[in-house]
Amino acid sequence: MSRPVVLSDHAKAEAERRHISESTVVQVVAAPEQRVRLRADREVRQSRIADPVSGTLYLVRAIVDLQANSDTIVTVYRTSKVRKYWRDR
Repeated sequence: MSRPVVLSDHAKAEAERRHISESTVVQVVAAPEQRVRLRADREVRQSRIADPVSGTLYLVRAIVDLQANSDTIVTVYRTSKVRKYWRDR
């Protein structure tokens, strides 16, 4: 059963400022390529996304608070430093 995903006002503003569509944010959070636990109630969900215009590969990272009944996206950003943040398992 999937949990509801809530975008905080800050996450919405940061996604807009960084030119990341809300649909991309929700897609990454709902079906991430990787999850990295930061602490008991917070994790990073991340996926590699190619920029449709330039073809550059970016890592879209969403910081998510795990709450009792929902997952709240705290902030989101993209980085070209895929190797820095990608976890090989």
